[in-house]
Amino acid sequence: MEIKYQVFVSSTYQDLVKERQEIMQALLELDCIPVGMELFPAADDDQWTLIKGLIDDCDYYILIVGGRYGSVNQKGISYTQMEYEYAISKEIPIISFLHKEPDTIPVGKSEKEQEGKRKLEDFKALIQQKMCRYWIDPVDLGSQVSRSLVKLIKSKPRSGWIKSDLLPSENTTQELLELRETVQSLKNELMFSNTEAPKGSESLKQGDDIFTLTYDYEEYSRNTSWSSSWLRQSGTIDLSWNNLFFLISPLMVDEANETDLKNSIDSYIYEDIKDTKLKGLERNHIRKPEITNNDFQTIKIQLRALGLIKKNEKKRSIKVTDTYWTLSSYGDSIMVQLRALKK
Repeated sequence: MEIKYQVFVSSTYQDLVKERQEIMQALLELDCIPVGMELFPAADDDQWTLIKGLIDDCDYYILIVGGRYGSVNQKGISYTQMEYEYAISKEIPIISFLHKEPDTIPVGKSEKEQEGKRKLEDFKALIQQKMCRYWIDPVDLGSQVSRSLVKLIKSKPRSGWIKSDLLPSENTTQELLELRETVQSLKNELMFSNTEAPKGSESLKQGDDIFTLTYDYEEYSRNTSWSSSWLRQSGTIDLSWNNLFFLISPLMVDEANETDLKNSIDSYIYEDIKDTKLKGLERNHIRKPEITNNDFQTIKIQLRALGLIKKNEKKRSIKVTDTYWTLSSYGDSIMVQLRALKK
């Protein structure tokens, strides 16, 4: 869609007629809409109200400073400076252009009074606190304006103006509004689904339902006074699904691979064996407890079916072969319910 930008050109007038003509031509070649007050000498409050309205409608603001400060208001501030400060207050992107060699400006185009010269220098000092360029003659100024404005449009894009026949029709606008409402409704449904158990999961074992885990471990056995061996043994442990999720869910607040999840369960099994089976035997008489692979896969699939965990799809190096899991939004809320300390 073709966009035209409206540009306000601010300067003193009589001393910069040729310079303004070059700028206007440059703006027209860029398909911009130049706006200026050269036809109005800017001398009263009603005029100032009109100027502010024009600046408000502009996308960009260009200031040209030569050798004159310009006509002033009752407070002694030039209308050019008033325009500049007003554009800043409205956060309109500004480029200022100062004469590079002010000493070469003809006397007839320069301030004659010391007060005017002082105010001009103060104004130039204010301008140079922000983006500004320097010019030598009208042709150079036109070229500077063209290049600088193109860069400014790219770095600080504005709404601009478009032809009315390119605007969407009332019907199109209504359709867009309805589509936006539909998208928002779907987003709300998705958010709700992420914080609720998936449909059909009510028929699955969960919560306080018990799951019997089978595990293998090695137990130290002394055959005679001079020989011993490690015997492979098996055992079972009953855990509720809440207990299982309580155990491994914190590992998946960010993400966890299957090896870490399995090791966490194995560590829990080891503590259970130590408490219930050793019965006074040395701690090092038991080693390598390990949940069976079949039961571990069952746990993983069950938690996924309950909507508590999901596979982490983050891209990884081809050298990484392990699978990573993370909590779903629903799983995160269940973990908080299970583990957060209550009063």
